[in-house]
Amino acid sequence: MDALLIESDTVFAAFWMTVRLTAVSALGSLVLGVLLTAMRVAPLASLRGAASVYVSVARNTPLTLVLLFTGLGVGANLGVELSDDIATNNFWLAVIGLTAYTSAFVCEALRSGLNTVPVGQAEAARSLGLGFVKTLGLITLPQAFRSVVAPLGSIMIALTKNTTIALVVGVSEASVRMREMIETYGDQVIEIFFGFAAGFVLLCLPMGLAFGWLSRRMAVAR
Repeated sequence: MDALLIESDTVFAAFWMTVRLTAVSALGSLVLGVLLTAMRVAPLASLRGAASVYVSVARNTPLTLVLLFTGLGVGANLGVELSDDIATNNFWLAVIGLTAYTSAFVCEALRSGLNTVPVGQAEAARSLGLGFVKTLGLITLPQAFRSVVAPLGSIMIALTKNTTIALVVGVSEASVRMREMIETYGDQVIEIFFGFAAGFVLLCLPMGLAFGWLSRRMAVAR
């Protein structure tokens, strides 16, 4: 426990990096996931096919490979620089990888939510003259969101834990700091491990409770 107290500033900084990675990647995943969902149900076969291929590839590719691609492929080999600062550049490369991976799961959750919306509602919207985009944005997608709050919460919790793999891009988040502390304070491995585990519980547990409450409050009566 002495190690956690001595290194408290760096531990908090590491968990703050985890929170930032989660928040920014969650926002990006939500935006891209909605776009992919719209493509999956679009009337154009080319859009449906492209989105289907993307989701299938992303869901069946290990996250480590995705982050290696963004870090080594996009960052090192292609020379893409999103910031002059190395740490900031690595942060955004990690966000791109996490977003590209997580958005596929968001898409599938939303698509399953769309399947719960009665077909008659979309038909009624079209009979009123609403096009595909307005029907999706005003009628079906809001109901889909309400029915998949709990699954989206599970995806966000998984994203929080997946940030530990950002170390392959060079982002120093909580898991990296834990490894460094274990190497430095080898006589306090158990205390360090449980300290960091408690930190992740404190991040994930409130998130799960909040999404559970939202799921009950926003449940759609059928």
